[in-house]
Amino acid sequence: MHAAACQVIQGTATYRSLPSAQSIFSTTYPCRPRKATVMHMLTSIRTSNGKIEIIDQLLLPHATKYVEITSIEQAYDAIKEMKIRGAPAIASLASLAFAAYIQTGLDSAQPPAFLLSPESLSAQVIQKLDYLSGARPTAVNLGTAIRRLKAVLQSSIDAGKSVPLIATDLISEGKLIADEDFDRNKRMAEHGGEWLAELDRGSGGSGQGLNVLTVCNTGSLATSGYGTALGLITYLHEQKKLGKAYYTQTAPYHQGSRLTALELKTMQVPSVMICDTMVGSLFQHHKIHAVAVGADRIARNGDTANKIGTYNAAVLAARHKIPFIVVASISSVDLDTPDGSSIPIEHRKPLEACLVRGAVHPFEFDVEGKVRQETVMITPSGLEGIYNPSFDVTPAELITAIVTEKGVATRKEGETSFDLSGVV
Repeated sequence: MHAAACQVIQGTATYRSLPSAQSIFSTTYPCRPRKATVMHMLTSIRTSNGKIEIIDQLLLPHATKYVEITSIEQAYDAIKEMKIRGAPAIASLASLAFAAYIQTGLDSAQPPAFLLSPESLSAQVIQKLDYLSGARPTAVNLGTAIRRLKAVLQSSIDAGKSVPLIATDLISEGKLIADEDFDRNKRMAEHGGEWLAELDRGSGGSGQGLNVLTVCNTGSLATSGYGTALGLITYLHEQKKLGKAYYTQTAPYHQGSRLTALELKTMQVPSVMICDTMVGSLFQHHKIHAVAVGADRIARNGDTANKIGTYNAAVLAARHKIPFIVVASISSVDLDTPDGSSIPIEHRKPLEACLVRGAVHPFEFDVEGKVRQETVMITPSGLEGIYNPSFDVTPAELITAIVTEKGVATRKEGETSFDLSGVV
């Protein structure tokens, strides 16, 4: 596909200075709901008093349980098992767990062998980072974070720094990767929200009462805070420009009905859940102003890999002439991947498509007063021939706009790909 000329709409934003480099565990880490947002938001990661904890998203929405992550191996397992998910949140947890591992070594009374020389540190760091990179192959944010940490390692070694200083540089970068996510989410939400409102006004609308459909979960639970596509919806709600948020259940993990539903309910955002197969009916019978989705990887031409079912929504949106917006950070853009055919697609275990976990209904409670949850099989046992990709790829030609923290890129009419140079 040829690169198309794009119109790039730059937005203005207020930038918050990042915290100074220090031990990531000297204070409460800022992966938590910020006071700048008046609505209560859930959080995927929290750190305090030397601990990293994640909310076990497999138990939501009926139980809130924070799980402590004490090793790189536990972080890998949590990502692989989808106790934590969402491309930005995955990158944040991996970076924090890695930084904690290095910090623990520095704090040891007897330094571990990998801290005895720059060579031993380099070998250990590369081994641990390569291990983490295999947890989820499609989400490019994780790979971007790992490349950043490797680059810091190499530059610090090239500068002739001592082992403690190299280690400190790595810890600071790991903290920075996680901390910067919230600020960029706020910026892209504003860019996308204002662009959509202006688009509606340009079509004769009021720029208010906007109804937006989203897929999967792209809010605070998928990021370090605020969210990407769900952040756009949150921004519209804060600005009193939102009519209703619509969201698909997003089988087979039901991130929409479990997680997006919980976030929107927590923030008291007017919303409507639909089954994945109801998107076409929704477009036929209700005024939908836009579809807004996140991205696990955006190729150089704009082709976008996202949660399975995104492509379905894009095809239907094109049929009904509804703007289709991808909202993702620059770290989700992979300029080394020319188009969607080169994006690796993760396939989950076939059994996962046969199972559903939820609360027993009517509710039953255990001795601690917690709602009892069970996993049930909804298919015949021993079923063969199960197709279970975790992601699909939406071609750039079906995408109206791609929003990052730098602005909004749109295709000119008739073009089939994006030039993303203005928003990366």
